[in-house]
Amino acid sequence: MRSNNHLLPMKKQINPRPFVLAAFILAVGIFRLSNSFELLPALFNITPLGALALFGGCYYQSRWKAYLIPLLTLWLTDIIINRFMVYNEWVLFYDGFIWVYGSFALMVLIGQNIKKVTIKSVVLSAFAAAIVHWLVSDIGVWWSGVDIMTGNAFTLDWSGLMRCYYLALPYLQKILIGNLVFGAFLFGSFEFMQLKFPVLKMHLSE
Repeated sequence: MRSNNHLLPMKKQINPRPFVLAAFILAVGIFRLSNSFELLPALFNITPLGALALFGGCYYQSRWKAYLIPLLTLWLTDIIINRFMVYNEWVLFYDGFIWVYGSFALMVLIGQNIKKVTIKSVVLSAFAAAIVHWLVSDIGVWWSGVDIMTGNAFTLDWSGLMRCYYLALPYLQKILIGNLVFGAFLFGSFEFMQLKFPVLKMHLSE
């Protein structure tokens, strides 16, 4: 008698890739909070966020996930940091946030243009992301911030903008270090996991 098992619907296998990517991003968010609360003083101000943006942009095939998940991680950790470290109250959006989040979105875009993950492509993307963050986010500082050396507002002219960029060079250095260090960890770890577990490789349905 012929079996009808072939007529039974096949169970859809769960794709573990999105969950592993989410776990990486969650780990970065937890690290950022730990770092901001100075639980890891040696790494204070060495942020993993640029590497997170590149990582999300590179590995999420879905554009809305590539932008939403890293940006949501940035926003939620910002809220906690602002509450307990900066303003001592719940602040959803701080002055100049649009420039910071805009630079973050551009870093995701850079990650989306990594066609093949190699040491060269990750390093070049890390440099590009750091420069983009420096150029874009510091426009907000120049527009509404103050000169940390004088305590006065920046002059809203070319000279003031150039001084703002100059004073932000140490932060450019730190975000570049963060991009390189955490980029090596995130990209290296996930590439290694894909080699060990081919099921983690990209599926068209993701």
